[in-house]
Amino acid sequence: MLPYFAACPKGLEYLLVQEIESLGGVEVKESLAGVRFKANLAEAYTICLWSRLASRILLSVHTDEVHSTQDLYDVVYRVNWHSYFDASQSIAVEFSGTNNFINNTQFGALKAKDAIVDKFRDSGFERPNVDKQNANIRIECRMVNNKLTLAINFSGRSLQQRGYRSNAGEAPLRENLAAALIMRSGWETRKPFFDPFCGSGTLVIEAALMAANIAPSLTRERFAFESLKAFKPELWQEIKADAQAKADESKGRKQLCIRGRDMDSGVLNIARDNARRAGVEHLVSFEVGNALDIKPPFGNQKGFVVTNPPYGERLGELLPLIFTYHSFAKAVKAKFSGWNLSVFSSSIELLTAIRLAPDSKYKLYNGQLEAMLANYAIGDGALKSISKQTEPFANRLLKNNKTLSKWAKSEGITAYRLYDADLPDFNLAIDRYGDKWIVQEYAAPKYMDPSKTLKRLIEAFIAIDHLFDIDSEDLVYKVREVKKGEHQYEKLNEQKDKFVVQEYNAKFLINTSDYLDNGLFLDHRLTRRKLGELAEGMDFLNLFCYTGSASVHAGLGGAKSTTSVDMSRTYLDWAKENFKLNGLTGPQHHFIQMDCLAWLKECQQEFDLIFIDPPTFSNSKRMDSSFDVNRDHVELIKALKRILRPDGLIIFSNNSRTFKMNHRDIKGIGLHAEEVTQHTIPRDFKGNQKIHNCWEITRL
Repeated sequence: MLPYFAACPKGLEYLLVQEIESLGGVEVKESLAGVRFKANLAEAYTICLWSRLASRILLSVHTDEVHSTQDLYDVVYRVNWHSYFDASQSIAVEFSGTNNFINNTQFGALKAKDAIVDKFRDSGFERPNVDKQNANIRIECRMVNNKLTLAINFSGRSLQQRGYRSNAGEAPLRENLAAALIMRSGWETRKPFFDPFCGSGTLVIEAALMAANIAPSLTRERFAFESLKAFKPELWQEIKADAQAKADESKGRKQLCIRGRDMDSGVLNIARDNARRAGVEHLVSFEVGNALDIKPPFGNQKGFVVTNPPYGERLGELLPLIFTYHSFAKAVKAKFSGWNLSVFSSSIELLTAIRLAPDSKYKLYNGQLEAMLANYAIGDGALKSISKQTEPFANRLLKNNKTLSKWAKSEGITAYRLYDADLPDFNLAIDRYGDKWIVQEYAAPKYMDPSKTLKRLIEAFIAIDHLFDIDSEDLVYKVREVKKGEHQYEKLNEQKDKFVVQEYNAKFLINTSDYLDNGLFLDHRLTRRKLGELAEGMDFLNLFCYTGSASVHAGLGGAKSTTSVDMSRTYLDWAKENFKLNGLTGPQHHFIQMDCLAWLKECQQEFDLIFIDPPTFSNSKRMDSSFDVNRDHVELIKALKRILRPDGLIIFSNNSRTFKMNHRDIKGIGLHAEEVTQHTIPRDFKGNQKIHNCWEITRL
């Protein structure tokens, strides 16, 4: 018997031990990302042919301590490589791992290759050719600390490549991982098997191969062990013929209760082609359909739903998937009582959206991504969407909606804040913009577990959907964090889907998809209304005007003229659209794209009413210098005084939570500043008194 190593993805080791033992391996021991065992040639051939889990089988050659590059050469040289293969066979050497004297794997591979070819030459043989791409023999050298392990790839190219998949479709599941998922699901081959997110059919095909007792590598053209000196062709043909006979028995079988479903008819065509190449086309069925609208596919028979739904690697991709997972779980819970459900996902937190307690969970790896398989026994009754931990949030949301929606309707506004981090475990802001719900997550503290934060976010979305039955297209998710300089204009998408909201007698265009901000700062609602009340007959200036909402109120209030200044062309164009929407046209309305601070220095016009809401900090490349509202507000207000008429009024606001008005210096330039913040915080922001601060500034 010879020693071997069966490599596999992390998480599959225990299953692989059982499989190797069932195929005749002895002294089987679990290792990291693989299994060590011993076998004779017949058993080794059988394992290569029948293993559904192994990635490759390596013939262990030698292990020794090395402490220098010369040691590495000497250890490799001492192996009688010519006893394993002839010089006529092309070779390739692969090296992995480093230590303090081998810090480059290419260098390690080169030293090992030199030792091998030198051994052949010094033993009186021809030097074998090196072919990195299509070598007959691949020698693997693995260095862990100072321990070098040498092995020959016995099986050849990866065993997970069964040969039936020529076009895998999007995000294919590796064949050996698919087989492991089926095994871990507990599926019994006589019971129905259903994958409602089947894609290119890998889970369906692997299940059929198991049920029909077809060797997974039967159609493989060649194994690496066929190039070794010890190869026994007659023995191999006998083992292969036995496997072929088992496969032939399946040809006369009727269709099994194994089905795949997918919305994409094109990818199902790929699945059918894959099934045909695997020899199981007659045993399985595929159907076009939505996984969120499913029913048991085989009448009253109970079975297993085993599936790998889509997953997202970025937060912005999660929102539609949360509803996909949750809606799918609701459909299964409603119609698949008595079935078993197994869901595999590389977005582990998304499993929270299933809202079922798993009977078992297995941590696996999908390539380099950590993943989870969760198994559920489906009982009677509807799915409970709101967890005990989420109940306080759900109750607060219901209460807020009941009171604020009535208030908003009476005020004549359709855009307002419904929830603003009322509860610390749900650190969210939820805004209503007409039928749109905007959920913004405040950036969590660094010490908080990101996984826990994400799970709570998912639970919050499920609660919102359950309580208010919102169309998923009307729910938008954003992450709020401090933005500086031009980042405040950072684009999120390029959809440009604007819609209209009402604010008292004004209308505004909102865009919830293209930018982090939506086009209307809700906390300034009362300030804008006051500006409209004060503006009649006045020349009005709006600096850092954003989308011009304050200017619109001033225009509707009868301002003699409005001047809106902002550095962003995008937002100025948006402001012009808002003016047009409200019927405000004519040469008295001015829009100026320029650095506001630079424009102030050049301005020769005077104004009766000035509104300014500068950023807390800006270091935009389009500005001559950086701006800090705490540091620079006196100079800014001094510049405003120069263009303020004698009886004029400045309304100065900002969002700095640490802002302190420098009354002494303000007085020194002949002005008086009176804080009016408490009169400008709308009802829907009463729980956040520091959302902004606001001042009325007049001449002494």
